[in-house]
Amino acid sequence: MQTFHDVACTVCGCVCDDLTLTFDGDRLTGDERACELARPWLYSLNEARPPVARLQGAEATLEKAIGEAATLLKGSRAPLIYGLSRSSTPGQRAAVSLADQIGAIIDTTASKGHGPSIMAIQEIGESTSTLGEVARRSDLVIFWGADPAQTHPRHFERYSIEPTSDLLPHGKEDRHVIVIDVHKTQTAAVADEVILVQEGRDFEMIAALRMLVRDPDCSPVVDCGVPLEQLRSLAKRMTECRYGAVFFGLGIASLHLGHLAVEALLELTADLNEKTRFIARRLRVSGDVSGADSVLCWQTGFPFGVDLSRGVPRFNPGEFTTEDLLERGEIDACLLVGSWNLPHLSKKALAFLQTLPLIVLDPPNALPPLVAPAVQFTTAVYGIHAPGTAYRMDEVPIPLRKLVDSPYPTDDDVLHAIAANLKGMADATA
Repeated sequence: MQTFHDVACTVCGCVCDDLTLTFDGDRLTGDERACELARPWLYSLNEARPPVARLQGAEATLEKAIGEAATLLKGSRAPLIYGLSRSSTPGQRAAVSLADQIGAIIDTTASKGHGPSIMAIQEIGESTSTLGEVARRSDLVIFWGADPAQTHPRHFERYSIEPTSDLLPHGKEDRHVIVIDVHKTQTAAVADEVILVQEGRDFEMIAALRMLVRDPDCSPVVDCGVPLEQLRSLAKRMTECRYGAVFFGLGIASLHLGHLAVEALLELTADLNEKTRFIARRLRVSGDVSGADSVLCWQTGFPFGVDLSRGVPRFNPGEFTTEDLLERGEIDACLLVGSWNLPHLSKKALAFLQTLPLIVLDPPNALPPLVAPAVQFTTAVYGIHAPGTAYRMDEVPIPLRKLVDSPYPTDDDVLHAIAANLKGMADATA
């Protein structure tokens, strides 16, 4: 038996780094502080023992699978590399390097998530902070279009509602918690106030709040399903708090023209900072999607949907993002670094993906991909089987440690091997 303390969990964007895990050999036998999302995922690694590689569904050696993957990519004129959010910094860097080598388009799962929020931040900027600052200072917490009770079970405990500090010695009693959504969510159960906005009218509500923040006596005419007096009370509470934090989710970002709604929310936050301290923070879902965006930014200058086919990075959401590329049929091969996000793609995109040579890298406990891959690799889990780095939703890097051995290679091992095989092919024909 071996027990590890202060283990970081990468199941959601909280990246809680206070878990205690006990292993008997390579089998997890005990845990402390793992949430209801993390616990089944961690224990499923005990039973998952797929082959290291498959070709057309049949077990194959790692070397043969790497050779076949390299052959498929060499024959491609318009390859796509997609995913990355279940990987770690080493795997993400290897993916960018391979994309640069073969002239691929590389995209992260943000293009089907908070891509509109990233576009808004590029236009407006953001007033933000670390989660630690929110935990210590924020006396007003708003969850807008997000349900962390389901998606981030320990967010309340660690960052937003329950933490105590010298400024908030009584924790939740010193905070006012508001949920804004189109219906009552699980998070509403812990809120002091629930505001129900008409579906698709978040932008109008934000515009009205901006007017009320600037002029409390004005009477904006707005149809958002929220009474004017309730909006006036909310604006007053926002301006009179010592430190406010709004955590927003895909309920805003996934709206039609969601980037404009997020832009308005960021502008509201800027307005509030003329009167108090206020921050806005995206609730990122999968563990290291923030890391994937960060790695692409420092390697290419852009966070997702990057085209490297011309030898220089180009960025244009809608043109170089995965679902759009697949729906238009503009790629001829695809490498997935993690297939977990496939169910979020449209039926049209998935139908075209089924016609392509597909290479998949997945952890041992991953569900079978919705689309049958030509080449499939089983890769080690960063933070359990290999060291790495994960970025928390506030872009704070959290180190990951190796805890137990694994018979599987890491994402970066596989991607570097494919790149080396491709280079060998090029050298042989030079």
